[in-house]
Amino acid sequence: MLADLADRQRLRRLIPPQGVDFSSNDYLGLARSPRIARAIRQALDRGVPTGSGGSRLLRGNHPEHELLEEEAARFLGSEAVLFFSSGFAANAALFATLPQRGDLVVHDALVHASAHEGMRLGRAECVAATHNDPTAFENVIRAWRHGGGKGRVWIALESLYSMDGDRAPLDAFRALADEREAFLLIDEAHATGVFGPEGRGLAAHLEGLENVIVLRTCGKALGCEGALLTGPAFMRDFLINRGRGFIFSTAPSPLMASAVREALRILAGEPEHRQALVARIDEAARLLSPLGAVCRGTQILPVIIGDDARAMAAASAIQAAGYDVRGIRPPTVPAGTARLRISVTLNASLDDIAGLAATLEEVLT
Repeated sequence: MLADLADRQRLRRLIPPQGVDFSSNDYLGLARSPRIARAIRQALDRGVPTGSGGSRLLRGNHPEHELLEEEAARFLGSEAVLFFSSGFAANAALFATLPQRGDLVVHDALVHASAHEGMRLGRAECVAATHNDPTAFENVIRAWRHGGGKGRVWIALESLYSMDGDRAPLDAFRALADEREAFLLIDEAHATGVFGPEGRGLAAHLEGLENVIVLRTCGKALGCEGALLTGPAFMRDFLINRGRGFIFSTAPSPLMASAVREALRILAGEPEHRQALVARIDEAARLLSPLGAVCRGTQILPVIIGDDARAMAAASAIQAAGYDVRGIRPPTVPAGTARLRISVTLNASLDDIAGLAATLEEVLT
């Protein structure tokens, strides 16, 4: 099996980070934030432990977890918040636990692998709908109802897609959820910290609605680790009582909860990070779009190559020139759409963006 992957230029390997960062999700450069480092040192001085020592239902529920969830609920405008160790764990637990047998999950065709893992573990019927097409979602729901479907409908999508950099029409999906008495599950992983008032994401205006649940990861623009599931109180209570991925997992480090609390304060009080990122996104679009980059006003700019081997060869050449751009192949993206995924972060300067553009032009011509 591994030999077959190698023959098809799809064998994965771990590569240490080298060169200027055009591949990470550390969009605001907060992974090395002095404020977050100081918050962790202060937490250590207060006696906050590195490890939790157990699941949160045993002895692992530290006051730092509770403080984070309380502060995040106020900041995000949500009734309840539950902290997970990663976005993958949160999505897997969410989809495996909340939709029940007899329900329907209709999900965007490009929704993240973590959602698929949760759906695989769950009991509900799951159907993919055309990417970013509310009408296609409605057609799936209508056909399911006409076929005798009686349960609840769950509409699952991402607000900002990590491989294409495009946004979902959230208001149209919200209207569909209201019309069909459905729950709307929104993954804000790549929008949190970057878009919305105070960096609260593209779905910030939907927070607090009784039929909306939002996932916000902490390991991307927040520069930390973990994930925050936000929504109505029943969501939190149900996952605490029925979510196996929550019940049987060791709780996240209390130190990381302290770090995320500080990251949220940075979002609220230092808008200059987002403003600087917007300037870099605009410059990247200006310089890279003539070279084939697809620019949709977000920090993710794919360059579609098509062929797997060509995409990986181009990525290797760019890396050799000192710019960390990664090639993305199927099955992460659809067959025939292998690409360079260029991620704009505050870890790269405007001069770095100009240098990448010159290198990309040389490599692709």
